[in-house]
Amino acid sequence: MAKANEQKRRVVTALGTMREKLGMVLGAAQAGRQIAETELARLQLEQQIVRVGIDNAAGDEELTAALRSPVMAGVRDKLNAQHAAFYTDAATVPARLRDLVARVAPGPASLPPSAWLGRAGREPLKPPPLWRIGSSTMDDSGPFPVMVPLLDDSHLAITTAVRGRAAVESLIEGLLLRVLSTMELGSVRIHLWDVAQLTAVLPNLYPLSRTSAVTLYDPDQLGVLLDEVTGHIRRIHAHTMQAGHTSLRGLRDQLGQRVEPWRIVVLFGNGETWAPEPLRELKRIAGAALAAGISLITVDIPTILGGAFENIRMLDEHHAATSMTGPNLVVDLDPPVPSAEVSAAASRLADAIVEKQGGPRSFRDLLPAELGQENSARELRAPVGFFEGDPVEVVIGDASPHALIGGPSGSGKTNFLYALLGSLAARYPPDELALYLLDFKEGVSFAGLAPGRRDASWLPHARLIGVNVNTDREFGLALLRFLADELRRRSAAAKEHEVTDLAGLRQQDPDGHWPRIVAVIDEFQYLFAGRDGVTNQATALLEDIARRGRAQGIHLILASQDIAGIDAFWGKPAVFEQCTLRIAMPKARRVLAETNNAAVAAPKWHAVINHDSGVAHGNQLAHVPDASSKDIFSSLQRELWERYAQEHQRPRLFDGAHSPVLEHSAAFAGLTPGGPPRALLGQSIDVEDTACAVELTGAPGRNLAIMGTAIAEALSIMDAAARSLAKQYPPHEVEFLVACLVDRCASAVGELADGLESDGHRVVRLSDVELGEHMAKLAEEPPEHARILLLYGVDAALPILEQKQPGQLKSGLDHFRVVLKQGPGKGTHTIGWWRSTARLKDTLGFAGTDDIGAWAALDVQGAELSQFAAGQVVHWSPRPGRALFFDRSTHVSPEVMIPFDRPEHQA
Repeated sequence: MAKANEQKRRVVTALGTMREKLGMVLGAAQAGRQIAETELARLQLEQQIVRVGIDNAAGDEELTAALRSPVMAGVRDKLNAQHAAFYTDAATVPARLRDLVARVAPGPASLPPSAWLGRAGREPLKPPPLWRIGSSTMDDSGPFPVMVPLLDDSHLAITTAVRGRAAVESLIEGLLLRVLSTMELGSVRIHLWDVAQLTAVLPNLYPLSRTSAVTLYDPDQLGVLLDEVTGHIRRIHAHTMQAGHTSLRGLRDQLGQRVEPWRIVVLFGNGETWAPEPLRELKRIAGAALAAGISLITVDIPTILGGAFENIRMLDEHHAATSMTGPNLVVDLDPPVPSAEVSAAASRLADAIVEKQGGPRSFRDLLPAELGQENSARELRAPVGFFEGDPVEVVIGDASPHALIGGPSGSGKTNFLYALLGSLAARYPPDELALYLLDFKEGVSFAGLAPGRRDASWLPHARLIGVNVNTDREFGLALLRFLADELRRRSAAAKEHEVTDLAGLRQQDPDGHWPRIVAVIDEFQYLFAGRDGVTNQATALLEDIARRGRAQGIHLILASQDIAGIDAFWGKPAVFEQCTLRIAMPKARRVLAETNNAAVAAPKWHAVINHDSGVAHGNQLAHVPDASSKDIFSSLQRELWERYAQEHQRPRLFDGAHSPVLEHSAAFAGLTPGGPPRALLGQSIDVEDTACAVELTGAPGRNLAIMGTAIAEALSIMDAAARSLAKQYPPHEVEFLVACLVDRCASAVGELADGLESDGHRVVRLSDVELGEHMAKLAEEPPEHARILLLYGVDAALPILEQKQPGQLKSGLDHFRVVLKQGPGKGTHTIGWWRSTARLKDTLGFAGTDDIGAWAALDVQGAELSQFAAGQVVHWSPRPGRALFFDRSTHVSPEVMIPFDRPEHQA
């Protein structure tokens, strides 16, 4: 066609030159009184010549008559020579055009269908510039092929005759089959939409709809199609511009490989008038699509769309005219391929595509060929699923620092998280990626990532795994505090090195340990379930981390069934604004933008991935493979564990459904004789595996009170305190005075006493009567060694302690108050359990609470604890298996702790 255009240009140029020479000759022949007549004759001749050049119907006779005019003397020979040269050259055009087509558009692009129909294409990078649609003739030298551009070069706009639908479908089917049979399998995606038909849009190509090659859209899904195409254009343009190119073709040429498929969008408009907004969107698409490797084929869309369009006007079922050949050159369209042959060819192509792609994609297809080869200095990038056979990536970095994931129960949210975590962990080693995983719902979604009884392996990237924390909102708060502290640490280091982001910090401090941190909080709405201090603090911390975390490589992934009811964020949209990465599972609500309904139509096992804050043009639909069934993720975890476990510690596991064991506590293992003794009481709800403890020094008030009627928890705290203290004293250097005044606890207290004795410590067992008698001795005589009073149910002994012995001025209670006040300075410390706060107050008398420096409250309401917490308001609602701990020497406010599990409970 390029040669034909050149020939046409030469004809027009020759006519112009001829007119110029005629004017010169006629002007030289002008004389005297014949000037006017001669000029008129010349002008009339020019009009005749121009008319002959435009309309061949004038014929050679009119041209010959004009040349016989006297005024043409001396010009006729030159004109005849030019005329002869033109037709001599034109006679060679068909042959040259056939040679040109054979060179630039070989194979299916130009050959008859019998030579290629149904065969799989192999061209990976460079599509032919022209594609055959028919033939035409100029003279008796024979027909020449008529070609049209497509793919990277042009769109097509087809206008049909009154009854041209069948012919148009055959024309488009032939073009699409030529493309599919030329290009590499899976490298071309076709999108079909018809304003008037639910089905039968190019029905012969339907076998390809079971693959990624053909996608069909209902008439009411035009908006969905335009949003998808717009999203592809934005994403591809961003990718190519980041690489320094203005088009996908330029990037492809530089890399020498295909990075995105070509797309052909076929739109049957049926001559209907479009609404203004989709029409504007289509015009925007037309102008930008070719640079993104997207071509449009429009049929009967009566508007000027802009962009590079090749026009085809159907004259009847067998003939057309194109803008490349001009209005007077009729194209004889190639005969349509029989429907059965088209359908059979489409089936063969579909089978070849499925075979090449290996059928449905699995979790293993998400993983790289070699583990741990990526660097996280700039961003994290990992595929989480597949769309039309190609991987769909999640990118976590400066542009999309945090993610919001939504999906109702059963929508596949947990499976998606496993796919994401597995894909990230396979690409980035633990030194590049640190994971903090928290699951608020009642379940063990992440428990398998920690070592267990059946599988000793763990995910080396995981630093913290929290499960069953739906009642322990404090643990979520602790994680946010940890992240806030880490953010401050990194910010300080960045300031010291005079850089502004993680990439700069890692470059300036290559020996530092600065992995990207990803904190996943599943069902994070539980963290904000109450209107209390936990919610207030968590909201402030989350907002700060969301704002500033991106620069220092700290990223949040917040997952929830529904975010609509989180009152804590009313009027504080900063968190969600920073979550520019939105992931919506099927039927998810409120995750994407309000007008984006892509999740409603998403099929099961799919997710809508959107890096543009949920706006529709950013949608990418991804099929997420099974990542959470038995032995799927665990096989990858074992590979990673075998590769990295020797260099990294096992993750900290916090399971809110199980009480910790004292002997398994790192704090208990670290206790040794020497230094001030510490009584361990329970596990702290913190990121680090720490214990709540009371340091028993000689300072005033170094006693401990347990308050409440919860027997199991009270026994646990007393037991842990005694055994942890016993571990810090050599035999015979501490004396335990044990008094059990609650009959139900006698057996447990007896077992504890026996255990202390077996460890070589002196144990004195006191009855309620003996306790009263012993108090005077304890108050008056300094002990030879450290002395620990373990008093169970002190409130039960008050009646006896209040009695005065004959001849004595002070009662046992008076002596007990002296022991509480003066005992710590003499090496005597009291650990007592009171079953009510009122009885504790009675015990302390007018001295107030100064003699009880630390306490643990069980089933006691917060309103009863203010007096014991320096007068501050205490927000505490009792719950099983938890206690509220306060030590005035170390705490600003009370903290929740988990009492250790007692030995008989473990059995």
